[in-house]
Amino acid sequence: MNQTGSHANFLNSFSNISQDIREDLLKISELKTVKAGKQIVKLGETPSKVFMLVSGIVRCYLSTESGKEYNKSFYMPLSFVGPLTALIQKTPSLFVFETLEDSEMYEVDYYKLTELCKKNESLRTLYYRILEVTYMMYEKRLVELISLDAKARYMELQKQIPNVDALIPQYHIASYLGITAVQLSRIRKKIYGN
Repeated sequence: MNQTGSHANFLNSFSNISQDIREDLLKISELKTVKAGKQIVKLGETPSKVFMLVSGIVRCYLSTESGKEYNKSFYMPLSFVGPLTALIQKTPSLFVFETLEDSEMYEVDYYKLTELCKKNESLRTLYYRILEVTYMMYEKRLVELISLDAKARYMELQKQIPNVDALIPQYHIASYLGITAVQLSRIRKKIYGN
């Protein structure tokens, strides 16, 4: 299957969309190749774009005044990436979105997308379904942080991202789990006996 076909299947997994709508979406999108380590949304930037990740990995993190970083989420291919609150409220982003490896993504003009949604019911349905899935993922992450210990959170991350240890640097994984790299090393030793 060609790449555009697989993207259409991904979008259709949320809601059936026609070829016309796909063409409308392509008109407000640009396929970009982004090098590893590039911030696609900077701290304090008022964003206007949302991204559909085609390949690569993106992390979302919060940075304190002292420069300490806290990873909020990791995005894998065929997921939507962007600071939703900042986009909706047209305010500066509290989060940074950064590629962890060379990535390919569609950059979509968020405000043109919302205008298209007003005119097209099936696109509006797609948008709402994506918002629902995003919210459910956020809620799941919140429950994990509140109810699971670090080992269980690590094992849950492994379920969500198979081969996570090979894909994402250990210090980023530790930050995501809310622990130190040393604590992560101890957890991995208990699990794998290394």
